[in-house]
Amino acid sequence: MSAGPTLDSVSALPASDPTANRRGILFIVISMTTFVGNDALVKLASDDMSSAQLIFIRGVFATIWILFLARALGVTVRFESLTGRWISGRAVVDAASTFSYLISLFHMPIGNAIAINMAAPLILTLLAVVFYRERVDWQRWVAVTIGFVGVLLIIQPATDGFNAFSILCLFATLLHCVRDMMTRRIPGGVPSVVVTLATSLAVTLIAGAATLFSGWQPVALGPVGYVAGASIFLTAGYYFIILSTRTGDLSVIAPFRYSGLPVALLLGWLIWQDVPNLAAWIGIGLLCATGLYLLRRAHPPRARSFVRSAEDARKP
Repeated sequence: MSAGPTLDSVSALPASDPTANRRGILFIVISMTTFVGNDALVKLASDDMSSAQLIFIRGVFATIWILFLARALGVTVRFESLTGRWISGRAVVDAASTFSYLISLFHMPIGNAIAINMAAPLILTLLAVVFYRERVDWQRWVAVTIGFVGVLLIIQPATDGFNAFSILCLFATLLHCVRDMMTRRIPGGVPSVVVTLATSLAVTLIAGAATLFSGWQPVALGPVGYVAGASIFLTAGYYFIILSTRTGDLSVIAPFRYSGLPVALLLGWLIWQDVPNLAAWIGIGLLCATGLYLLRRAHPPRARSFVRSAEDARKP
């Protein structure tokens, strides 16, 4: 397995390096934005095919795109590289979290499901403190919490919409966090595109097996086109979330998972004419303020040096 270019390689910088954190933030914002694009296209296609069939077709397309990406990056993928303990384990956990979330989504209001899923930054920050000993001061805890309040104001989950499937949704969110923690354990020499391919294959194979029970129905070319487009966004989402998790501090990067919500609201307005109400606009303001604050903290001012030069030291 040959090494890919710089973008695909894990940064040699220490995790707490400001440059690594900036790269990680950029990657997670790209990932969340492309995941929203995937969700929008899947929503457009969901009325014409079963969920398992949709996920399987999307997975086939995504796997093809990932193989093209690997070739473009100069990465040779071998079977043994996909079956490493942490790579295959992460892929299985990711597939389990995907299907757990989808099953819960089918049985509860979408706003409630998204609200539960958006607890991930809080959970990841806590896990980063416990397992990686990352230092998180009280200002960052407050900022992450305020961001979650902004999420609730935007989504406005219904109190009567929480049911037994809410627990399954929370379980899926925990699995997402475990997946990201496992990503950090993958050796740095493994290209991120290989991890991306393993994830896509796992989800696709499980979805293919599920179609044996849910059935298969013919679909028109239009919905297939939506799914093909969604697979491009999904591939980018997979790839950049892996890059982000392998770059910088998890506690710094995790809150920027909220960045996809404003994009989702914009697409909702453009495609489905969904207009945010006053509470949602307040939530958007909180998310933007939180993001700017955390971004500023991720760019600390250069510390003033108090070390005297050799020339100054000779002065009386």
